[in-house]
Amino acid sequence: MSTRYPAPELKDLPEDIRAKVLEVQEKAGFIPTVFIAFARRPAEWRAFFAYHDALMEPESVGRSSNLSKGDREMIVTTTSAANQCLYCVVAHGALLRIYEKKPLVADQVAVNWRKADITPRQRAMLAFAMKVCDNSHAIEEADFDALHAHGFDDEDIWDIAAITAFFGLSNRMASFSGMLPNPEFFMMGRVPREKKG
Repeated sequence: MSTRYPAPELKDLPEDIRAKVLEVQEKAGFIPTVFIAFARRPAEWRAFFAYHDALMEPESVGRSSNLSKGDREMIVTTTSAANQCLYCVVAHGALLRIYEKKPLVADQVAVNWRKADITPRQRAMLAFAMKVCDNSHAIEEADFDALHAHGFDDEDIWDIAAITAFFGLSNRMASFSGMLPNPEFFMMGRVPREKKG
């Protein structure tokens, strides 16, 4: 949990937020810290997760995308590492390992995405994401051309930029508030899951 701001009790949350948190707990087996930490301000929680879901689960808002779930989590992990956000690197790195089915990829992109075991397409995607993260004012037409050469269209490029920008906000909120990743995230996707008998 956050070390600077007391988290609300699950029982005290508005019904719609409590229902969503319990749904996440049922699916994950635990409640990710961010779901409770941000719930201290319900209106902001709703806005944050509505935008999160629209970007990270576009099908939830009736939109298709050429970015895979792994691509999305790779953008988050890489740019969160650049922003030195422990919570987001650990949490989204866990999802990245699961979606890409590569136990090392999250550590690789978090430390040095340029040397990670990723495709040329993903490397181009991350180069653009990092430019948005660090130097968005310097984006120019050549940056779009480089992505078009790898099959990204303008909507995909919007997605890359929007995910980077949204998690820039998330990174800063998690870092300033002292939000810590759940212990469960550290091992997720590193070793094969035990089969339920």
